[in-house]
Amino acid sequence: MKTIIGCIEEVMMEAFKASGYEEKFGKVTVSNRPDLCEYQCNGAMAAAKTYHKAPIMIANDVVEKLQDESIFESAQAVNPGFINLKVDRNYLALYLNEMTQDEMLSVEKADSPKTIVIDYGGPNVAKPLHVGHLRSAIIGESIKRMGRFLGHKVIGDVHLGDWGLQMGLIITELSKRQPDLVYFDEDYQGEYPEEAPFTVSELEEIYPTASKKSKEDEDYKNEALEATLELQKGRRGYRALWDQIMKVSVADLKKNYKKLSVDFDLWKGESDADPYIPGLVDYLKEKGYAYMDQGALVVDVKEESDTKEIPPCMILKSDGASLYTTTDLATIVQREGDFHPDEIIYVVDKRQELHFVQVFRCAKKTHLVPEDTELSFVGFGTMNGKDGKPFKTREGGVMRLERLISEINEEMYKKIVENRSVKGDDAHKTAQMVGLSAIKYGDLSNQASKDYVFDVDRFTSFEGNTGPYILYTIVRIKSILNRYKEEGGDIQSGQILGAANDSEKALMMALSKLNSVIQPAFQEKAPHKICSYIYELANAFNSFYHETKILGEENEDQKTSWIQVLILTRKVLETCIGLLGFEAPDRM
Repeated sequence: MKTIIGCIEEVMMEAFKASGYEEKFGKVTVSNRPDLCEYQCNGAMAAAKTYHKAPIMIANDVVEKLQDESIFESAQAVNPGFINLKVDRNYLALYLNEMTQDEMLSVEKADSPKTIVIDYGGPNVAKPLHVGHLRSAIIGESIKRMGRFLGHKVIGDVHLGDWGLQMGLIITELSKRQPDLVYFDEDYQGEYPEEAPFTVSELEEIYPTASKKSKEDEDYKNEALEATLELQKGRRGYRALWDQIMKVSVADLKKNYKKLSVDFDLWKGESDADPYIPGLVDYLKEKGYAYMDQGALVVDVKEESDTKEIPPCMILKSDGASLYTTTDLATIVQREGDFHPDEIIYVVDKRQELHFVQVFRCAKKTHLVPEDTELSFVGFGTMNGKDGKPFKTREGGVMRLERLISEINEEMYKKIVENRSVKGDDAHKTAQMVGLSAIKYGDLSNQASKDYVFDVDRFTSFEGNTGPYILYTIVRIKSILNRYKEEGGDIQSGQILGAANDSEKALMMALSKLNSVIQPAFQEKAPHKICSYIYELANAFNSFYHETKILGEENEDQKTSWIQVLILTRKVLETCIGLLGFEAPDRM
């Protein structure tokens, strides 16, 4: 379906053309004065310069051509030359009835679906997820869902930190604690144990201990470096131990991501890109893209238009070791070979922007990807506490994600029990659903690139611009529809009529804007635009609800119409929260 603003714009362009002016001046915007009108056209102001005519005269000419247009309730020329537009209530009803028959609720799928790889998550194995991992997971998941909704093939990759010194550190510390493990016997030729020699809790304690030792003991650090090298060369016991580390750690990561309703298609990591590095290095050398600079292998990526210094992209250090840039370039090579993506999106801390500028430029300059492949960076800000500093525990440490989720769920459980609408196990399940909405909406309602304050009290509130408020609105609609069915009403029949009052029209106008929100939100990688939209929609519904006795209406046609408006509102809200990555309970 065309957007309603697109339909209005077509009419306006035709009116400008019929009045003797260029149709390009018929551009329409949502009104910045909703008390006066719903849409406005300022084209007469621009046309005045072209036609050397007073803008109000041009506006009057155009408005005269609009008098018989069924799309408008009113079209008025206002000094000095604005055209104020109100949508006809019956036209709006026809538009919404068409929307109810569309399985996409008026949103058009992409004309040319893309293959898109989205790199988000980025946790290190053998380390617990903490609040610093929250934003990448939540933002990336929402962008992925939006893309799929619009018909694109979107492949989500967690891109694990599973290679390098951290693995050498774990292996070294294990060799000190359990030297008799068969993994450390170079002569061992048998099968390695199926069970890992550690639990995930032990693994999460081993890494920081080893890391601390390596900073205090040079010999220990050298042992870890040697273990890393042996692992990467393929030492049999170390590879078997690495497999155990991966198995235990990834199982725990999957469990915690599941609590966030975050799901990855690929569980690849730096280790998967490692085999591509030698070929990458040879290619860059042979083609003359890379050169030696103070012992390091680099590729120049600066451009004449740069206003600040962009350092060369380092491929290998002077000791021959690879870096994150090397791994990321090798990963691009791998993704190009596996998927030939039209776009690769990276959802990463905004402080990594320079790194990705270097990587993207290097990939383009050296033709690792086709010229028309998009490489997109979505940089997110920091999640802070009320003190404005990175969010921490009450004790001052980095908060584990598992603990944050648990604390939010406990807070929601208390509120739900106090509300007395849900009891027993259902209360716990409902608390988890509402708690997830509090976390996700609290994050996504902020523009991704900006830092924000994670305020538990505000985010778990049932009032204001929060996830629980959106869910409460959906639950309210479900309750009305259930009562209507209990009273013998048929929710499958009926048509939406022209708005009976101003609050209903405001709700219908909000519903009609869905398809003008989803596409731009995905193009701009901006889930916060969906949050803004559903907050506006929820407010419009609640105003209508408080002013209208829906089930008490005696006129059956009117009541049936309102029920259809409620059904559409519920569908739109549920579709949008699905794109944000959470769902609504039946009661709360």
